[in-house]
Amino acid sequence: MSEKVLKLGIPTGSLQKATIELFDKAGFSIANSDRSFHPRIDDNEIKITMLRAQEMSRYVAGGELDAGLTGYDWIMENKSKVVEVAELTYSKATSEPARWVLAVPEESKIKKPADLRGCTVATELVKVTEKYFADKKIDVKVEFSWGSTEVKARLVDAIVELTETGTSIAANNLRIIDTVITSTTRFIANKEAWQDKFKREKIENIAILLNAAIEARSKVGLKMNIKKDSLKDVLKILPAEKSPTISSLADENYIAIEVIIEEKIERTLVPALKRAGASGIITYPLNKVIH
Repeated sequence: MSEKVLKLGIPTGSLQKATIELFDKAGFSIANSDRSFHPRIDDNEIKITMLRAQEMSRYVAGGELDAGLTGYDWIMENKSKVVEVAELTYSKATSEPARWVLAVPEESKIKKPADLRGCTVATELVKVTEKYFADKKIDVKVEFSWGSTEVKARLVDAIVELTETGTSIAANNLRIIDTVITSTTRFIANKEAWQDKFKREKIENIAILLNAAIEARSKVGLKMNIKKDSLKDVLKILPAEKSPTISSLADENYIAIEVIIEEKIERTLVPALKRAGASGIITYPLNKVIH
């Protein structure tokens, strides 16, 4: 092990698989992440500790870890004083932000947060929920829930629960009446570690590569050959904000074009390019896109 080591926290639980996959896309191979709380990574300057996202910011703020990945919700819940290096828009299910929602049973007479005055709300996110109601000047009792909070919606008056797609809320016949906090994954650093030249550069390098891997998820590379006299027609079809690379070919009547596009438009763009005269069209996945 190198004398210079970055102590990095990786979240266990629901974010674990998505995080390991993201690091792999970014160029870091993490082994035995399912069997060890200190899995191996193919970088001798990084030491990994697997830790619950709920606890991560406390250990980063305290200096036991130099940096880590956790949700914005848990930074707020723990009131942790850390450096937010980067917002990473990935999660276990979608690339959309997760929401902690205030929900009640479908059959409940409660229609809005103010209707909960004097009631009991169960959640794992106690401090954030208390602040939410305090800001609205609504007096409620907030009690901690040890998980499976949806089950308790009919034992108390309302719950505050994390959702990405809303599927679990609907499956339990619950109705959302407000959003308490929106959260994305954050790459955070200890304040002292951030002042250390080696650690800061290491953290910044990781952040660049992770963001590049996220950016690449929704994009593909596109290559094609066209006749020179078809260039104007093809450029009209390509997204206006893209600036393609144009190269000469051995046949001076043809040129090659290469561009990065959103994957979601590939299926409509490729047939249109074919009709405009493009040939040898190739699309390929990307590992990293760095702006």
